[in-house]
Amino acid sequence: MDQEESSAQLADLLQRLTKRLRRAQLSRLAPLGLTPAQERALRVITRSEEPLRMTELAERLGVVPRSVTTVVDALEQAGLVHRAVDPENRRAIRLHLTDMGLAVREGMREARRQASEDLFAPLSDGDRRRLIELLSVVDQATATAPADQASPALTR
Repeated sequence: MDQEESSAQLADLLQRLTKRLRRAQLSRLAPLGLTPAQERALRVITRSEEPLRMTELAERLGVVPRSVTTVVDALEQAGLVHRAVDPENRRAIRLHLTDMGLAVREGMREARRQASEDLFAPLSDGDRRRLIELLSVVDQATATAPADQASPALTR
């Protein structure tokens, strides 16, 4: 198998597995009443050391601020976050996790963990470590490359 053929096969496998993982996560998140976009935003909010500004959340998610507003509206309506004026800049809004948001966070973690565990169940611990190493190499090598630029060949 040549490099072009193996690259195509790797891309196809990665896309299929990503879709399976996403479907499994959707299924496990459904009882929590969260869409994938809401779960992703809530995950970013919960990982922040201090309450995020709306613009910071949009930046971390890689979306336009208007998209974040819609997602945060839904999270606020569900009682998972609340907005508060930033005391340092009254024009900015900070997002605070509620007690319910903290409780849902644990359910989200478990849903994601179980979906991942189901997907990677056929792999031994050693296989998992090796896969993490290999995917990390690809991730680090391509993290700073422009999307339209070919990545350098990876060897290991």
